Parts: sequence; structure tokens; C-alpha cells
Amino acid sequence: MTHPSENLLRALPKIDECLLLLEGHTPPGAPRQLILKAIRTAIEQERRVILSGGSSSAVSSEEWQERFLSRLAEMTAPRLRRVFNASGVVIHTNLGRSVLSSAACNMLHLAGGYYSNLEFDLHTGQRGSRYDLVEDILCDLTGAESAIIVNNNAAAVLIALDTLAGGREVIVSRGQLVEIGGSFRIPDIMARSGARLVEVGATNRTHLFDYEDAVTPETSLLLRVHTSNFRVIGFTSEVSVEEMVSLGAKHDVLTMEDLGSGSLVDFSRYGLPREPTVQEIVKAGVDVVTFSGDKLLGGPQAGIIVGRRKIIDRIKKNPLNRALRIDKFTLAALESVLREYYDIEQALQKIPTLRMLTQSPQQVEERCVRLLSLLDTALQRDFSIKSVFSRVGGGAMPEHSIDSRALYYNGEVTIQSLETGLRKMAVPIIGRVENGHFVLDMRTVQEREIPELAQELNQFLSSTDGEIRG
Repeated sequence: MTHPSENLLRALPKIDECLLLLEGHTPPGAPRQLILKAIRTAIEQERRVILSGGSSSAVSSEEWQERFLSRLAEMTAPRLRRVFNASGVVIHTNLGRSVLSSAACNMLHLAGGYYSNLEFDLHTGQRGSRYDLVEDILCDLTGAESAIIVNNNAAAVLIALDTLAGGREVIVSRGQLVEIGGSFRIPDIMARSGARLVEVGATNRTHLFDYEDAVTPETSLLLRVHTSNFRVIGFTSEVSVEEMVSLGAKHDVLTMEDLGSGSLVDFSRYGLPREPTVQEIVKAGVDVVTFSGDKLLGGPQAGIIVGRRKIIDRIKKNPLNRALRIDKFTLAALESVLREYYDIEQALQKIPTLRMLTQSPQQVEERCVRLLSLLDTALQRDFSIKSVFSRVGGGAMPEHSIDSRALYYNGEVTIQSLETGLRKMAVPIIGRVENGHFVLDMRTVQEREIPELAQELNQFLSSTDGEIRG
């Protein structure tokens, strides 16, 4: 006697039958290779269901067609997708960190769509250096003598240590041996660079004499690492940058500071915690300073190195520079963002990261009101405006919460259904769960996004509420 599953397996369609079934229904220009892959994937999935005993009847032609088209849509859709960030985390590592300004996005279009003078000196007609495009701007803004940019701050630390301390000793306080996202640890990157780590002091207290006692003829560098992603509080002590520079000069040893989320703005003027600026560290006399371009700076992913010209020239000549250098897209976006900093007040308005970090709760509440007004009347009662706290993100200012405003969902759709459903929208909506409610923190939603966000909320909630209430 034939087992039912054998009949179901025999009923699985042939590839040529499936192609005929899809004629006239696939999107124009859909690659045949992906159409075939969609067909095979759907059939194989049904085969596994049958073999596991999960299917008791044959699939109709209409359902097969729907399955094939669904798989094809998934395969042809971009993997990197735009999302609505309503999480309230401004520099969201998992959602692409800093949003670029309109000017920077325009420059990306020009850099990608046309040829450029990436490494061509328009004055001499000879080969040029890509770093010349932004080096003088960085020097203007930071007060440094020279600058170089690599692909992220981990790379900046790596190439600086490899150049300045390969095979020699680097003295670091134990309280600054940090780990950041992606398991990037200072001791590990130092080992990879060939430098020899010398730990001094205790986790909570390090004194100047700890550094001085550790200096030997093998010491190449005194390294300070800004603990931007955590704080040690209570009975603490650390050596100031000025003391470190003086000690380095006394022993003819170079000094370096890894600022991590480097900033060109004194955020304490806008109600945020005091963070050392790049300008201050350079002015204090540190030989080389490294920091990120895509965190508090508000630009593209990049590792920026500024400092004394003779030091930066050595880093530029390091063979690692070829492997770590940035491309034309990063340069185009970075130049555009840096130019905004010539006028700080303008930068606060035009660079999205700075704007989000410094906006008042009242400005955020106005966006809540606008979004609420664009929701269907029947849905407006499902939301209320509440005071919440946003986060800076990106490992910066870890203790600080920013007074913000959000829409709390009070309707009948469960939190899990709402979170999952919104994440699967055409433009996924990413919120957060707080106090038993699904929350849309409007600090990280841009003004221009509100109409489309309202449209998606209306679409999802109207259909879902209807199912629940029906």
C-alpha cells in the first residue's frame, strides 16, 4: 500500500511546469537564475514538510504561484534596508550609527555617479593624495599639524601603535584597558600591532608616579584611552592629559590619546555630559589623537588620526595604510560633514546626530503631536504622549539619559505582535518596549519621516485592529 506522503511527493511540480505557471506574473527584468532559485527553494521547503508528516494535501497551482512569487520578492529585495528608528538611541550601532546630512548624501551621489579628483591634483595635473581633500579642514578644526583617515577607529589605533611602538613598550593605565562593541579590546589590538603592553596602576586609581616608575629605555609610548563606554566612580584617580604630556616630554617618550567617540563640540553647553573635545587634547600637546568619524562627530564610518606632522607622516608611510585606507565615498561624506563645523550653530542644525542630541523635549513633543494628528481618528485613542529618556548610543556618554517624548501604544494588539509586525513592514519600524508598552521615541525620528511613518502605522494597525475587534 502506497504511503500518503509518497503521493504528495509525486505531486510536487516539475520545474518547467512552474516556469509556465509564472509566465506573465514575474516582475519585469527578474533574473531567470533567481526565478529558478525561488522555485527550487519553495519546492524543497514543501518536500521537507511532507517528509516530516506536516502536510496532508497537495498544494494548488494558485498557492504554488503565490509561494514562488513570495520567494522571488524576498530574493530580489535589497538586504540593506532603510528603517524607521523610533528606539530613542541616537547613535544606534545596529541601525547604522549616525545619519548623514543632506549635503553629505548629495556628495555621495556625485562621488558615485561621476569621476572625481580622488587622487589627481587639479593644480599640477599630477597624481595627488586622497588625504589632501580633508587634511587641511581637519587641521583647521582641531588645531593639529597634520591628519590621516582610515576605515574606523580600531584601525586608527592599530596603525598608530604599529607605527610608533611596534616591538616596544606602551604604558597604559589598568583602568583604561577597555573593550568596546564587537569584542575590540585595547590589549588585543596592541598585541596585534606588535607593541608590548605595560599595565600600571589599579582599576580605579592610577597616579603619575605609576607611569614614571614604568618608563624604561624600551618605552615608546604613553597611551591614554578615553573610557567613553563605561565609568568607574567612587574612590578614583587618573592622570590628566597635561601631566601625561609633561611626563612624555621629560623622558622623550611620545604620547597618544584614543578618544573613541571623538567630539568637536562641547556638549555640556547643551545639557549633555562634559566630554573632552579633540581640540582640547591637541592643544594640551598630545603627539597623536585618534577618534571615530561616525559617532559624536556625526559623519561616516572612519578612524581619524590627528597630531604632529612628523608623527602623522610616519603613519602615512606605514604599509598597513594601504589596507586600511578609506574610499571616495567616505571622503566625500566626511568632507561635507567636516565643513559644517566651521559654523558650530549651523552644524547643530544640519548634522542629524548633533540635532537629535541637542533638541529640547518640547521640540520632540511637537513631532509626537504631528504624528498623532496624521493617524486615523479611530487609532489616535490607542496612543498617548509620555515623557521618556533617550540614549546617546554608540558607547558614548553611557550614564546619561536625555529627556525625551514618545508615543505609548495602549491598544489591543499585543506587544509581541506589534513589535514583530512593525518590523516586517515595507520600511521596518523599530521601537522599544518600556513599562509594559510598545514605545515610539520621536527623538530619533526625523521630521521628513513622519508622514510615511504615519502611513505605515495606519496600514498595519487598521488591519490588525480590525482582525482583533472583528
